[in-house]
Amino acid sequence: MLKVEDLHAGYGGAEVLNGVNLEVKQGTLVALIGANGAGKTTTMRAISGMIKPSAGSVTLEGTEVDGYSASRIARLGLAHSPEGRKIFGPLSVEDNLLLGAYRRLPRFFGFHSQAQGELEKVYALFPRLKERRLQHAGTLSGGEQQMLAIGRALMAQPKVMLLDEPSMGLAPVIVQEVFAIIRRLKEAGITLLLVEQFAKSALEVADYAYVMERGKIAVEGAPAELQKDERVIAAYLG
Repeated sequence: MLKVEDLHAGYGGAEVLNGVNLEVKQGTLVALIGANGAGKTTTMRAISGMIKPSAGSVTLEGTEVDGYSASRIARLGLAHSPEGRKIFGPLSVEDNLLLGAYRRLPRFFGFHSQAQGELEKVYALFPRLKERRLQHAGTLSGGEQQMLAIGRALMAQPKVMLLDEPSMGLAPVIVQEVFAIIRRLKEAGITLLLVEQFAKSALEVADYAYVMERGKIAVEGAPAELQKDERVIAAYLG
């Protein structure tokens, strides 16, 4: 479904990724964990087209998309819920959600009628968003804003979804709620690549996991194996 091979990328003249290799198979949840500054978010940005790789390849459903624009990659079925959520605060909750469907649906005739079905699916998953659909997104709590960011990505009906640090800045009780949502997405068969600071929680929900260090994949394997790996335990699981 999604395959990354020998990926190199960075900012300006500084290279952050030094040959990243990973794969996300259809219907699975893959976790990417590692210390701050390891290159996890840069990997997500290079996959989704937010930055252009300097070398290597990104393949989505058999199509090499490295070098494509972010909008073109999105149209091919990849949705990115970015670190920090990046919602549009002055817009209503519902307008934020509708933006997620903009690339997929016709601009003039039929947009709202077709988008309505997707809105109802998102509202069924996140009843709180339906209650607040006319509220300015910037007035939502941190947990609600994360729900909105995930909901907006779902509006694109993605083949693959990237979730970058969905628990960032949230209270522990809200983090549990966010991971309950991630489990529901997994149960629904959505293909997911998850970057997460809470390594233990990420491994508990993942089918497969990669550990990134200094711009490369250092360790990979089934979560049960990584949870017994002394190197992973010492660095990420305590």
